[in-house]
Amino acid sequence: MRLTTRGKMAVTAITDLASRSHGHPVALPSISARQGISLSYLEDIFSALRRAGLVRSIRGPGGGYTLARPASDVSIADIVKASDRVMNAEADENGNLREDSPSGKMTAELWTNFHSRVLDYLQSVTVADLVAQQSVVQSAERTRDSATRLGSAVKRLKGRTSARTQFPAQNVPNSVFALAAVGLRS
Repeated sequence: MRLTTRGKMAVTAITDLASRSHGHPVALPSISARQGISLSYLEDIFSALRRAGLVRSIRGPGGGYTLARPASDVSIADIVKASDRVMNAEADENGNLREDSPSGKMTAELWTNFHSRVLDYLQSVTVADLVAQQSVVQSAERTRDSATRLGSAVKRLKGRTSARTQFPAQNVPNSVFALAAVGLRS
């Protein structure tokens, strides 16, 4: 199995779709804007994903794409396989070098084992896992950002408080009336 940029973009787009759809269609232009992926590239990827039965398209106003199956039933391997069609004459449909190819004869076992392990791992990770992971990361980022803003606000307040504690100085009149009272005592 080859992991290409197209496959990575497909995983990113499907994860975005799963985290935002909540049963409602998500338009490709919104995914494109959030993820910085060309709209025409996304259209091509989603066409392949639709043919593979991973997403469902809904036409018309308010249309877009939804997952065709629950996110917990869609593995990353499914997405990569659907989006990346092998174009290499020396590789089989899974991206493994064929043993009868010149470069495949010498290292066939190495690459077959490697591809098998990558495929096993990608099959073990689901879109739901990525959405959950993304939620945790975003929550941590929000907490960190809030703490940073709070720390900045505290520093600003400390700066103001320290200036206030320096003035007024002890035993110094702070009004005209207090000054007059001091003048009368002397």
